[in-house]
Amino acid sequence: MPFFKITLIRSAIGLPTKTTGVLKALGLRKRMATVFHPVSPQVAGQIMAVKELVAVSEVEKAMSKAEFKATRKPDPGYYIETPATEALQPRI
Repeated sequence: MPFFKITLIRSAIGLPTKTTGVLKALGLRKRMATVFHPVSPQVAGQIMAVKELVAVSEVEKAMSKAEFKATRKPDPGYYIETPATEALQPRI
């Protein structure tokens, strides 16, 4: 079942209350927040009402908050190949 991945790109400050109400109904409160909704005509209509403020893509699977956070985690920048204790021990 496909889902809409909706990310709020622009703020709703200064916009009419109707527009902010649509964003609240979609579950978007802060910029760069992402929500997943199943594909339906009702959600598509809400997206069209705020199309200038959001970025939308269609995905096959909705991600949980933990899964989505894991995808945004940067590379640590280093890798430990062998523990230091093994490298310092003399070889017999």
